Amino acid sequence: MCRNIKTLFNFDPPATDAEVHASALQFVRKLSGFTRPSKANEAVFDKAVEDVAAIARRLVDSLETQATPRNREVEAEKARERSALRYGYQRRPAAAARQRARKSA
Repeated sequence: MCRNIKTLFNFDPPATDAEVHASALQFVRKLSGFTRPSKANEAVFDKAVEDVAAIARRLVDSLETQATPRNREVEAEKARERSALRYGYQRRPAAAARQRARKSA
């Protein structure tokens, strides 16, 4: 359920509003136990997502560090490598090249 809750601080380029919103949505879903709230809870749920997203954005924008920003593509590749080791499969080079080409298009 929490696949979009990820580190958003100290990346180049910085986290987008869409990424912050996706993380806020997953956080509220986790807290409430709802994937989609009922009509009776929809307004409160949506307001909570907005509030959490605003606070998360303020936090990410206010944090300071001396570390150089991390590159999203490098971090994504590291995650894919960890996943391959964890689940015991290897990506074929040609398939990986096609996937990168689709992303850049």
